[in-house]
Amino acid sequence: MRLLFIAGLAALLGTCSSPSSTLDQVLELGELRVVTRDTPTAYFVGPDGPAGPEYDLVRGFADYLGVKLVIETVASVSEIVPHLAAGKAHMAAAGLSMTESRLEHLDFGHPYNSVDMHLIYQLGTGKPRSIDEVIGRSIEVVAGSSHSDMLRSLSRVYPDLQWSENVDDEVAELLKKVALGEVDFTIADSTEFNIQRHFYPDLRVALDLKIADPIAWAFRKSDDQSLLARADEYIIQSGRTGFAAQVNDRYFGHTEKFDYVGTRDFIRHFESRLPRYRAMFEESGDLWNVDWRMLAALGYQESHWCSHAVSPTGVRGIMMLTEATADYLDIDDRMDPETSIAGGAQYYARQLERIPDTVEEPDRTWMALAAYNVGFNHVKDARQIVEWQGGDPDKWLDVSATLPLLAQSKWYSRVPYGYARGWEPVLYVNNVRAYYNIINWLTENEEQSDGESNDEAGDAPELIAKVVDP
Repeated sequence: MRLLFIAGLAALLGTCSSPSSTLDQVLELGELRVVTRDTPTAYFVGPDGPAGPEYDLVRGFADYLGVKLVIETVASVSEIVPHLAAGKAHMAAAGLSMTESRLEHLDFGHPYNSVDMHLIYQLGTGKPRSIDEVIGRSIEVVAGSSHSDMLRSLSRVYPDLQWSENVDDEVAELLKKVALGEVDFTIADSTEFNIQRHFYPDLRVALDLKIADPIAWAFRKSDDQSLLARADEYIIQSGRTGFAAQVNDRYFGHTEKFDYVGTRDFIRHFESRLPRYRAMFEESGDLWNVDWRMLAALGYQESHWCSHAVSPTGVRGIMMLTEATADYLDIDDRMDPETSIAGGAQYYARQLERIPDTVEEPDRTWMALAAYNVGFNHVKDARQIVEWQGGDPDKWLDVSATLPLLAQSKWYSRVPYGYARGWEPVLYVNNVRAYYNIINWLTENEEQSDGESNDEAGDAPELIAKVVDP
């Protein structure tokens, strides 16, 4: 009997095993369940399906594990911790920083990005030089965010500091309230501010509250670190291969790409780079009945006249043609300057043809340039919004005002082709127009004597700065 009891106990214990690790559960389920936020800085559904920096990264992680990705969204950042605590998701990919309050409930993986935390105010309302000058003025931040944690930390040093926390709105709505003068200050991460400032150009950074705040994926606090450890492997590998940098450039790189015209650099490149390609621009302009100087300006905006330019997203060549556009134009070698310029000219001419006949010049040209950058269908959507607002869809001034609205859910959800980073084509057109004006000025002076040209070239930057303020 004793031997039978021991044998039975051994058999019973043999059937009991420790619970599977989180990683094993994901692999057995065949799904990676991720909670995130519906925002341009994390995740959104665009015209081509799900997109966003967090989505791209976590989709790569799911592929890395060989499982299906299941995305669940929450309306507010304050919902993420309860969502994870309830076991509704395996991890959070929502642009989260590692605050004191979050570290009480969450484990964080290896950082894959960083942001600066800004105190934002409206131009003309008085820029504070320190936190002391903020006290007594209205501050509103997103409830449960790293920004509210920052204010609580500051209140230990500045006990008179007061603020309100908004449980309904995200950062974009609070930035709008500052722009409308409804509140004096809010706090925004640099990624969010760099996007939203295109909608509200009077917003400015008052103070930097934190520099290079690490951003990482979050997991429910547990002794089981199996999924977190595998995520760290993937994130570190993505950094080494450059994938993480490509994702960052795809969604946030526009803040570096679009700036005011550097006239001195442009003139230097006009003299050193353009001569190699000028005949190609002129020939393609004649072939497709477009101004070669406009083509050259477009080419400079795209690549600064570098024939071997390549972006992290795969566009390349002087005219920075995508692979899909090259296939459409039957182009084999995008890096060949003559082929690239000819293809760019053909594609630009095609956009001009697609603009309705009711649009007159120069509005027709500006809309075609925008279509070259963001796609004709998004320009078409912007024209539809102009009509809804009672404007004139044949005027670039009205269309340029509505293109940025394609990045706002209440607008892009109503048009056929959905989300677009609509501020980009507006800045793109402004830059091309500026480059075009400079080329016109420079080529008009080419027939003068060498002495006269040299004298005027010395004055060019000052003169051009007056003519082409973008």
